[in-house]
Parts: sequence; structure tokens; C-alpha cells
Amino acid sequence: MAVRALRGATTVEQDTPAHITPRVQQLVEQLLARNDISHDDLISMVFTVTEDISSMFPAAAARAMGLGDVPLLCAREIPVQGSTPLCIRLLVHAESNRARSALHHVYLEGARGLRDDLPD
Repeated sequence: MAVRALRGATTVEQDTPAHITPRVQQLVEQLLARNDISHDDLISMVFTVTEDISSMFPAAAARAMGLGDVPLLCAREIPVQGSTPLCIRLLVHAESNRARSALHHVYLEGARGLRDDLPD
């Protein structure tokens, strides 16, 4: 098994837990499913949010999915002019037998255009 890093992002319409929680959970679920990553394969997750998100930690949504035993970290994105608003990004470290070129990064909602250079 190798340690692999997976990227993903999503956006929300409003900075509320009711909007953030399902979007974070959808992002995590799709990222793990598309890459055949199980709970036991997870090493850590790093969430970042843009400055316009402050109502909750995205890690709380991941913990609510049963990921409380996985090291989770939240941080603030640097405020770049013109960047995608209300955006939550995710970096997952996991053990995987997949080649790096076979990994599927997941970009949802308004974040789809962030990395259109990546294969689907």
C-alpha cells in the first residue's frame, strides 16, 4: 500500500450548518467511493474554507459521518481576489493500491471549474 493524497472541493449557497453539512458529507462520500477508499484506509483529512464561511467547522460534518477517529483539521484559505466564494476544499491522505494516475479527484457544485484539467 502506498500513501496517496486526494483532492476535492464543493461550494454552498449559504454559510449555515444546514447547507454546509450535507455538502461536506456528499464530497467525502463521493471522494471515498470513487477511489475505493474505506474508513480503515484513511490517514487524515484537511478541510479549508474561504473567508465567507464561519458558521461551522467542516470537520464536524465529517465526524457526524463516523469519522471521529480520523485526524481532521480545518483551516482558512488565503483570500485571493476573484476566487470561488463559499468554497470548501478537502485534502485526504489515505492508503491505496491505486496508481496516482488512477485517482479520481472530486469537484462538486460551483467548484467544478476549479480543476478542469483533471480527468473525471
